[in-house]
Amino acid sequence: MTKDDSLETTTTDVRDDQIEKARFEDVTKQFGRVIAVEDVTLPIYENEILAVVGDNGAGKSTLMNMLSGVYQPTAGRVIFDGEQVQFSNPSEARERGIETVYQDLALMDDLDIATNIHIGKFPKRLDIGPVDVIDWRQTYENTTKILEFLQQDLRPTTEVAFLSGGQRQLVAVGRSLLFDPEVLILDEPTSALSVAGAELVHDTMHRLKAEGHTQIVVSHNLEDVFNLADRIAVMYRGQLVATVNPEQTDKETVTDLLTSGTPSS
Repeated sequence: MTKDDSLETTTTDVRDDQIEKARFEDVTKQFGRVIAVEDVTLPIYENEILAVVGDNGAGKSTLMNMLSGVYQPTAGRVIFDGEQVQFSNPSEARERGIETVYQDLALMDDLDIATNIHIGKFPKRLDIGPVDVIDWRQTYENTTKILEFLQQDLRPTTEVAFLSGGQRQLVAVGRSLLFDPEVLILDEPTSALSVAGAELVHDTMHRLKAEGHTQIVVSHNLEDVFNLADRIAVMYRGQLVATVNPEQTDKETVTDLLTSGTPSS
């Protein structure tokens, strides 16, 4: 892909009074001859829900993967808390407070909620000889607190296989909360969920915002985006073509942007 100079970024950014939590600055990501993301500048503000939308191949997931440590930019800078960062892997991003809930959730159906939430961060007991062992009492207590925050009347010992789609999504969110993230990236969080399941996720995202978490939603679902987002960033063929306020635009305009790169005349 070569840069399409006819595309002009449209911005109706109503968050100018907010503090920047992160920023993509002239970021480009190239895989061989393919330019997946090209010259994108996009601020992310504290305690906002930012939606990043675009058709398949538009570059939205690649862009987020440069914040979460999966990829490093070919050119440009990623800024986090006022400092340039370049994470070599997702663990480094996690240490700085950036968590991602991927679309596939990566849950193990034959294990219970508590185990799924704590994989990678089990509390340990140090009072049994020289070997650390899992503190299961603390594990289940932590899980109970997370489920209470998520407003889910579930037992920590329930196997994930018995949960609904919305509940499974919340378990994945709960796992990310164990790391106390400052920024939470959610990849297609309501994909294939029922209406009830999507409402569970929406309620949780509003609760996370009330608790001060910055959230970035990568989604194809414009209904969700307009219900949730403070801003919508529209990607087209690797470029950011618009950043709009959902209260000042409509789905038809956003659809035109993500399918053609320009608003309808």
